[in-house]
Amino acid sequence: MKWELIDRQECYRGFFKLEKLRLRHELFDGGWSPVLERELMQHGQHSHAVAVLPYDPRRDEVILIEQFRAGAITSPQGPWMLEIIAGLVETGESVEEVAYRETREEAGCALQTLIPVYDYYPTPAGYAEHVSLFIGRVDAEGVSGIHGLAEEGEDIRVTAVDANTAFSMLEEGVIRNSIAIIGLQWLQINRRKLREMWC
Repeated sequence: MKWELIDRQECYRGFFKLEKLRLRHELFDGGWSPVLERELMQHGQHSHAVAVLPYDPRRDEVILIEQFRAGAITSPQGPWMLEIIAGLVETGESVEEVAYRETREEAGCALQTLIPVYDYYPTPAGYAEHVSLFIGRVDAEGVSGIHGLAEEGEDIRVTAVDANTAFSMLEEGVIRNSIAIIGLQWLQINRRKLREMWC
């Protein structure tokens, strides 16, 4: 099926970029849609994100991070969210390089092995972000503390959590970040196979 971009106008550029699009597309039953106006938000020039769930198969622990999120300021639970490591792909970087870099910056630990899990669009109706999700093998012993880059305004608390505890946090709604939910559910399904492969 085909689509046509008629016009693209930048409306705002700050931490995010907002554009107004005029477009049309082919319809499933034939013909074309009318001209549609849609807003599209992205992270400036970089809308490809990489996320990593660090997992220690020997200790059966995951590394979770917690940080302030402006998008959750109206949440009754507050704007600090439990998440997994994530960052944007910069010009010239591979997704694997981002995974290794962000794990060092945000959690202060080193990935030993990296396995791709999913590539997906979290909110494609109006947000251009594309996520490459990985699970990474780590040694979680002694991993904790406050990390992140001061020049990026990061204040990230890092905790090693028993995998079963993390799964219980999923069930109880403590973890409310979609990337973390997807990563932990994948681990819950594949943990036995992963431990056999990595231990």
